[in-house]
Amino acid sequence: MESQRLDKILASTGKYSRKEARGLIRAGRVLADGVPVRDAAAKLDAEAVHISVDGADIACRRVTWVMLNKPAGYLSATEDRRAPTVLDLLPPELRHLFPVGRLDKDTVGLLLLTDDGATAHALLSPRHHVEKVYMARVSGRLTDADAAAFREGVTLSDGLRCLPAGLEILSADDAESLCRVTVQEGKFHQVRRMLAGRGKPVLFLERVKMGNLPLDETLGRGSFRFLTAEEIENLRVF
Repeated sequence: MESQRLDKILASTGKYSRKEARGLIRAGRVLADGVPVRDAAAKLDAEAVHISVDGADIACRRVTWVMLNKPAGYLSATEDRRAPTVLDLLPPELRHLFPVGRLDKDTVGLLLLTDDGATAHALLSPRHHVEKVYMARVSGRLTDADAAAFREGVTLSDGLRCLPAGLEILSADDAESLCRVTVQEGKFHQVRRMLAGRGKPVLFLERVKMGNLPLDETLGRGSFRFLTAEEIENLRVF
């Protein structure tokens, strides 16, 4: 791992902002190999040097993975001049991350952000068949015929054919239905377009799982947390 500024190393743990890290460093509370370092700009290799704060070891990440419970109204992009992006929900020290795939502006729920390009690419690659699970509330009554069409592979309005997908009907009446949709690809607005193609426009859409990683139910809408080491390793099982 290449050397980084000490304040950036501390901020990458998620425990401190860059400002808090600089305060700790100035106070002499940060040690590198047992020696206080008072310069926030000091360059260190976090994997070669033992770093501690107030005697507690600092676990430094090679890569950063964040789970965000995305709210409506935010774009899954790194920048946009017209609308807020999901990076606006993160502190400044994490705004170098990028979204893994996209949720459209009105879709909420599980969104991963990372600086681990290789794993992100593998998660999104169609050949790995990583499942994405959504909860959807739609207008109209879903039927067994809709579920059968999903199993066969829905053809979208532009002629693109989707891979077979899962449609589990949880409740249905003439006004609205609730369902769980499982897809293995990520075409533009795919879940919305698949349901609209069956005459059931989406009223609400939430992603609740990606691969073997479920949305943390303790995360409020708009909140985030770092993935654990175990969760990161599980993401790499393709």
